[in-house]
Amino acid sequence: MRKKILIADDSPTIRKFVTLSLKMNGFDILSASDGMEALELLPSNKIDLIITDLNMPNLDGFELIKSVRENENYREVPIIILSSLDRKDDIQRGLNYGADSYLIKPFNQKIVLYEISKYIN
Repeated sequence: MRKKILIADDSPTIRKFVTLSLKMNGFDILSASDGMEALELLPSNKIDLIITDLNMPNLDGFELIKSVRENENYREVPIIILSSLDRKDDIQRGLNYGADSYLIKPFNQKIVLYEISKYIN
């Protein structure tokens, strides 16, 4: 059974690039343009991993991570942050909120796939 990854990023270009890359590597993809949309997709889908940006409208990535970790139905879902925020305090804050990994944009497809493989196979 193919694993399902939810991508939350307000950039259509990033969503499209990550979606195509992951689909070519055998994953099913759902995408959301912000954290609120991502949360709305969770109840009706079995998500194996979440990739989220941090700077998004309506509900940012920090709040998305916090909401996922506070919900007993989803708290074990691995979360990878993919963000252009590269300050040490942003990275630490994301990990403190419950993200499993933090990748900085621009990113390398092989590194993203490696990080995913650490949590799902």
